Amino acid sequence: MTITCMRVGDPPSADSGPVPGRTFLGVSAFLFAASAATTIAWCASMSSMSEVPMPGGGSISMTWLPLCGGTWLDTGASFIGMWTLMMVAMMLPSLVPTLGRYRSAVSPAGRMSLDGLTAIVATAYFGVWILFGAGAFALGAALVLLQLQMPALAQAAPLAAGLIVVVAGVAQCTAWKARHLACCRGMPNRGAPLAADARTAWRHGLQLGRHCVPCCAGLTAVLLILGVMDLAAMAVISLAIWIERLVPAGERAVQVIGVGVVATGLFLVGRAIGLG
Repeated sequence: MTITCMRVGDPPSADSGPVPGRTFLGVSAFLFAASAATTIAWCASMSSMSEVPMPGGGSISMTWLPLCGGTWLDTGASFIGMWTLMMVAMMLPSLVPTLGRYRSAVSPAGRMSLDGLTAIVATAYFGVWILFGAGAFALGAALVLLQLQMPALAQAAPLAAGLIVVVAGVAQCTAWKARHLACCRGMPNRGAPLAADARTAWRHGLQLGRHCVPCCAGLTAVLLILGVMDLAAMAVISLAIWIERLVPAGERAVQVIGVGVVATGLFLVGRAIGLG
């Protein structure tokens, strides 16, 4: 299946087909509301748990550590569950227009229902995000263990976090980011209709996730550093992703967001070295 990506500044091809059906929009709205409400409740319950203070002025959220009597498997499963709900709440608003374009591009000659195919695309897409979350948890948990065992590393963690945020902001303005964002905004292209079968739908969802995860990797790293359970950070990152995907002046928006991320990183660096 050939995908033609648009330039970043091009508006999404919303006029490539009929308006999405009421069932699709209704289910999308319900999933967003349910996932957002559950995420908020989960974050509220986690906020009552104390953080582990670390040398250097930082702290570690209990999100990354087993609770008393718990296991790493329990912690990982809890993180993945929370991550899945959070990704649905954060990504669904910008995914719905893309799914709408997919529904317009599917051949009407298929035997499967359009709603069923759309569900397959979304499942594959969020499956990629779940794999990314599993990797993020494994890396985060390993870093937490290292910090607990190496005080010098824990002291350097706030500075390293600020530098990572700066790098994430710079990455916003790279051709690599622009290429993946163009594919996210342009999939599927306006060429031949897509086959209306489960295999094609699954592959399309995986390909969409393959572009979306790298496109959002920098902003997601910022979220993980600022606090994966921080509702304010979630809201800001979600808004930034929505703006990147849907506003007509996409290229300029990406650069403005990048400048904001760099400024945030510099603030964190300054605070880590005692300037704040």
